[in-house]
Amino acid sequence: MNSDADQQHLAQADPGYASGQLARALRTALTHDDPDTRRRAGERGRSWRSVLAGMAEGVLTIGSRTPVAGFPAWVTPEVLRGGFATGEACASGPLTAYETEAARRAGVPRERQALFAYWLSADGLSRLYDLLDSGRYEVTVPEEAALLTVAWLARAGRTDAAAGLVAELAPFAGRLRFTPRPATRAVPEADVVHRRTVADAGETLARRRPSAAVETQREALTVWQPFADELLAHWLETADDEGTVQLPERAAHLDWYVRGGDLLCRYRELARRHTHCTKHLDRKQNLAILRDVLDETVTGRGPAPRRLGLLRHAVTSMVRRRGLPGSAPHTALRREQAALAALPSHHALAQLVLRRLSGLEQTASVADPGPLLVPVTEAEARDTGLPVGAVIPAGVRRPVEGALSASLETLVERGLVPSAEVLAEIVPQLVAVTAAQAYPAGALRTLAVAHHRAFAGRRSLLLLNLQQQVRIEELPWVRALAGQRAEGGAGRPAAVALRRLGELAVQAFPATILPNPLVRELSVLARQADLGAPLVEELANDIFTGAFSPKFLASARVAAELLGGGSLYERYYRIDYAAVRNLAIAEAAEASRTRPHRPRTSPGFGRLCVERAEAFSAGTWSRSSGWSVAGSGKVIEQAQILTTHNLATLVHRVGIAPAPGWEDLARRCFVTVCRLTAQVHGQAFPLATIKDAAYAWRQMVFQLSLCTARERAAILAWLPEEAARHPGQVGARLAPALTGLRQVTEGGHADDGTGRLFLGWTIGGHWLQREPEPYRG
Repeated sequence: MNSDADQQHLAQADPGYASGQLARALRTALTHDDPDTRRRAGERGRSWRSVLAGMAEGVLTIGSRTPVAGFPAWVTPEVLRGGFATGEACASGPLTAYETEAARRAGVPRERQALFAYWLSADGLSRLYDLLDSGRYEVTVPEEAALLTVAWLARAGRTDAAAGLVAELAPFAGRLRFTPRPATRAVPEADVVHRRTVADAGETLARRRPSAAVETQREALTVWQPFADELLAHWLETADDEGTVQLPERAAHLDWYVRGGDLLCRYRELARRHTHCTKHLDRKQNLAILRDVLDETVTGRGPAPRRLGLLRHAVTSMVRRRGLPGSAPHTALRREQAALAALPSHHALAQLVLRRLSGLEQTASVADPGPLLVPVTEAEARDTGLPVGAVIPAGVRRPVEGALSASLETLVERGLVPSAEVLAEIVPQLVAVTAAQAYPAGALRTLAVAHHRAFAGRRSLLLLNLQQQVRIEELPWVRALAGQRAEGGAGRPAAVALRRLGELAVQAFPATILPNPLVRELSVLARQADLGAPLVEELANDIFTGAFSPKFLASARVAAELLGGGSLYERYYRIDYAAVRNLAIAEAAEASRTRPHRPRTSPGFGRLCVERAEAFSAGTWSRSSGWSVAGSGKVIEQAQILTTHNLATLVHRVGIAPAPGWEDLARRCFVTVCRLTAQVHGQAFPLATIKDAAYAWRQMVFQLSLCTARERAAILAWLPEEAARHPGQVGARLAPALTGLRQVTEGGHADDGTGRLFLGWTIGGHWLQREPEPYRG
């Protein structure tokens, strides 16, 4: 499928990406206004320099499962954006505070090698037994579960397994930490999850800074407007019977001059102390005119006639706008402004909530945020000076509500899970509990829960040549416990959890393909449930080598079982699912003949994707046209079309049935298509948005295929109406796609006549970019 030169090009990770990231980090570190942002950017810059140095010196092999020389695949590498390993291990670095304390209590040198030996002593194992039984520890990286596993095996009489695990860990005992941090609460196992911890909420609130605009307004209302009133009242003392201010004679009005001098002195002190509002420095402003003319008068310089005219105009306009100082209208206005200025700032209220959070367990979540978000109490008002009853604003409430601990469905319902990517961050908490059901109840199951959650945080590496990410079963301490897993012990719970999570993901985010982290977690459940449910990841088009693993064809075969026989999806994308099924059967038969050397790729599926990409448009990545990112994207998109990117597997093998029904999901998908299409208008680089819109369209076509004929007819009639609800150019831009879909339902092809097959990837401009003719539905 690609030339030898192409393969050589793709086998090497491009250091240009790392150089670009280094340049971005350095630019931010040097130019950003926020010091914390500059500091973090500086740290990223140092990490990217390590990447480039490691690649140049040959100690890093970016694109390999073992990117760091000297580390086996099971060591958790420190990984930067794009999957680049830095050369450091996540469990390495300086001793943590708890390691230092453990060394002090054990009376051993403060180094990991000595600690490792101590933990294997009778006293050390005793402490590990206590930690195991309490469940009060926090595993942040998988390696931290290793010595607890040794302790469990030793106590259970599995001394050979314990000794074998120790032998495998020993070469790295001086560099990596193999014990967890003690905690004040046990590892949670209940069916509740959270997105943020109390510490996360506190950090967000602590980063909140006073608003310069709010403080400027507060200063204007509390300092400069009252001072302007005093200046105005002082000048009004000189007004004649017609209200025109005069320049009083010094001898006759000496007290007025003395008080004027005091006002000028106070002005200078106010200007020195209050620097937010600078409007008083503008010589064209009324306050500045009153002040300057007073200064000229008091110092004996005397204002010019023009300046006297400006003074009288300023006084007249101020009285006309707000009334005389002390009058009812003026007093009411100033009282209202004083009340506004007295409102506590969001920053002050954030500091109050931060105090409330400080008394909680920082690594925990919050079962009920309500008590943390009540209005300011009398006791708090005495301590802080905040007004009693002041309400906590939404911007301060949000971080605390984000630490809510509840069912996953509740978090989605409350909007705390805004995307499928965020869902993927939370799901490991549930998968960990389900996966651990295979182990005996008690200390080992608790350890398995903590370890799975830590493993889920392992960042994916950039991998080439169809290499797989390290699986949890490959870790030495998990392998050592293989005999403790009950055969099929988690099968039924895994199947139930897989169905639940699959339904929730498709129901909550119907227009979004499952992100890779979520696919990996669902795959853990699918393997345990043994449902024959092949789930596939989204491939990176910039490192695509033109080959697909066999599970892609297996997934396409599941789609053929569900959608073959003339479904709308099959006809819209012009798929011959019977041929796909036959290809899968043939390759499966060939694989069974070549055992144990199972193929790493599905050549037939790869050829089919390339052929389809070439058939739908010219310029696809191939042997003749060479490599391109867009060309690879077109081939990968065809793989997603053939497999439905996991939707068919979730429906046909897992058995998901979203509660709102497929009709509701299809409508929501089209609303997303319209929203994304609206964003295309005016975008300089809209291809990424168009790709997302095409993916949402594909999800909609799949959902339409599962609707009843009556539901499908109703939706097809509704689509133009919905498009018309959006900005005018949306309906016009989508007109070719709507025409194409209608043509398919009438027995034709989507790209006949004025219709268009809506695909995301293209080489050159996309038809959705062009300024369209008005669409009349």
